[in-house]
Amino acid sequence: MVMICFLGLKKDKFREGRAVLPKFFLEDVGKESFEVLRRCKKKVAVTDLPRVMVEVFLIDYLDIDIVVGRELKVFCGYYVGLMEERSDINSFQVVDSSSNAIGISSFKKFLDCPLFFNCKEIYLVTEKEKRDWHQLPKDLYHKPLVFHDGRLAFTPTYLATLAMFMWLPFGFILAIFRIIIAIPSSYPMYYLVMHFTGLRLRGFKPNNIVSSSNEKKNGVLYVCNHRTLLDPVIVSLILNDPSLTALTYSVSKVSEKLSPIKTVRLTRNKDQDAELMHESLSQGDLVVCPEGTTCREPYLLRFSPLFSEISERIVPVAMDCHVSMFYGTTARGFKCLDPFFFLMNPYPSYSAHFLDMVRGGVNESIDDCENLKFKVANLVQSEIAKELGFSCTKLTRKDKYLILAGNAGIVS
Repeated sequence: MVMICFLGLKKDKFREGRAVLPKFFLEDVGKESFEVLRRCKKKVAVTDLPRVMVEVFLIDYLDIDIVVGRELKVFCGYYVGLMEERSDINSFQVVDSSSNAIGISSFKKFLDCPLFFNCKEIYLVTEKEKRDWHQLPKDLYHKPLVFHDGRLAFTPTYLATLAMFMWLPFGFILAIFRIIIAIPSSYPMYYLVMHFTGLRLRGFKPNNIVSSSNEKKNGVLYVCNHRTLLDPVIVSLILNDPSLTALTYSVSKVSEKLSPIKTVRLTRNKDQDAELMHESLSQGDLVVCPEGTTCREPYLLRFSPLFSEISERIVPVAMDCHVSMFYGTTARGFKCLDPFFFLMNPYPSYSAHFLDMVRGGVNESIDDCENLKFKVANLVQSEIAKELGFSCTKLTRKDKYLILAGNAGIVS
């Protein structure tokens, strides 16, 4: 399996151990074993897996001090799929016979590691005991899991993976049908097609939201958190307003062409983006995602305050979506396939909660506007988080891409 997974991969670009695997490992941690692990001061993990696969997970999420694992052989910067022999030298330097060491292992493995002979307590876990473990709750994680990558939204067990491969031909046809048939249709027909094919849409909006598409004054600015590239389309559908314009950042040309609503590409230059937003707002209603990137977990990234300087009429929109098989977002893959993967899910769902209007700081003085824009951005973020039951963070797009892709997320 190591040969199959690693043969031909470039060492410098391998980030699955940091970006993909921690999510699946955390979902397999038992609360009972974690409670024992927390009793230990210094922790050493010994594994037969390649160290590059598990090191980040063990150190960041289980607070392990030293990881002893197998090293992968490298030739010309590429993995060849073979492993070096494991060395336990570092672990013996940490654990000696005078320490109150605790060992946790399975019945099948503990005799293979001489490190356990220095432990004064050893917990041997059977397969039956492991099946009876309770999954570790997210609020007990040593470090919150905010960012992760990869397309699979389920734990890839044998049966689940087999079911995915059996679904792939049907999912491919279903996604094509949803895109080709639904997008050119009128909005009532769009609803019927989406509902008929398993996509559930739910919208909740107060009565005081009135579109200004038929008025001469500037439009309404809809500010939503970012779950997938379909966020603006869902807002437009629920409002039944095909004239809505979406402000986008690094969206592929394919996604722009397939979009049923107008898109305006921003530059991430504050002055240029402010001018583009003012011009677009004078022509009608806008929708923008100030997080600048998507987040899969129940967290909100820091909101860029630029939107609060553009319009006096700001409507926060709390977006949420649920998938069972494929994530419709990626940090390292082909972004043009994001909507396609989302629409390949058997029964995806989307919800949009329109909150009460918030007043921006357009007509304030320069000093007041500088202070007010951050207050408005934080207020909108907190109101959306409160509605969804999410947690607010100060993390940004740059933080996400440094963790998942090893770059700052700048797209040329």
